[in-house]
Amino acid sequence: MAWFIGAGMLGGLLLIALGTASIRTGWTLPWVGHRVTRPSVYGLGALLVGVPCVMQGLFYFGIAPIPSWEVRFFGANALTLSGLVLIGVGQMRPWRRRE
Repeated sequence: MAWFIGAGMLGGLLLIALGTASIRTGWTLPWVGHRVTRPSVYGLGALLVGVPCVMQGLFYFGIAPIPSWEVRFFGANALTLSGLVLIGVGQMRPWRRRE
């Protein structure tokens, strides 16, 4: 089971690195770059999806103090869902103004 949690932590760290790069420089992965219209929003969404993955591993390996299961469950779901919404918003086309 530890390898599964470790793989999730690795994926979370990669998402955090991608989100930081998107926020600071506007860089995205080459196969996603043509769809992303707002790189900073996309990067914030990647950060919000990556943080629960890393925190789950920190709780599992005993590095961070473990809160109640309700806090872990609802907190991780709220962060992940809000991150996925921001990733979707970062890929939406801007609204066209009517004059």
